[in-house]
Amino acid sequence: MGSKESTDLVTFKFDKEMWQRGALVSLLKRGARLLVVALLAVVVAVVAIDRWISWRAKDQLFTSISEIDNVQVAVVLGTSKYLGRTLNEYYAHRINAAIELYDEGKVSHFLLSGDNAHRSYNEPWTMKRDLLRANVPEPAIHLDYAGFRTLDSIVRAKEIFDTDNFLIITQKFHCERALFIAQHYDINAQCLAVAGPVSKSGIQ
Repeated sequence: MGSKESTDLVTFKFDKEMWQRGALVSLLKRGARLLVVALLAVVVAVVAIDRWISWRAKDQLFTSISEIDNVQVAVVLGTSKYLGRTLNEYYAHRINAAIELYDEGKVSHFLLSGDNAHRSYNEPWTMKRDLLRANVPEPAIHLDYAGFRTLDSIVRAKEIFDTDNFLIITQKFHCERALFIAQHYDINAQCLAVAGPVSKSGIQ
């Protein structure tokens, strides 16, 4: 009798452990499925938001200088000129577009907005120096040293020039973000989407 009770007790404990393990495995599987669903939902949401931002910006985004009407002010969004000893193509395309716009008489003034983290790194001054070398007169060049973020650059452009109608010069992905910010702050901005890097020598 005692042997049978002992066997039943062992069997009960074994069954209980197996049930607990099964329940744990089932719980982990359910959690994994929920995690996958949540991650997919996040990905879908991010893609949807990105597409929505692109759709909102499309009417104010241009890819050719010939499409740009004459404007008083163009905001050039800053970035590093060099990556090590290599010219940053993001920077080069923005500056070259600014020079061409001025030479064609389509822009009267530039606001060069960027970071000046320390004495050896000053995005606005670097851009100013290159525009001066291209014979853009100094009175047409204005510097914003507090353009640490796209948001700062766009909002401060409105404050500095007391205008909500200006052109932004940067790459397409950056244009979409800048125009979204501008629309949120009731700024009637347009953006010239210049080319990105054709090689790997580019940082945004």
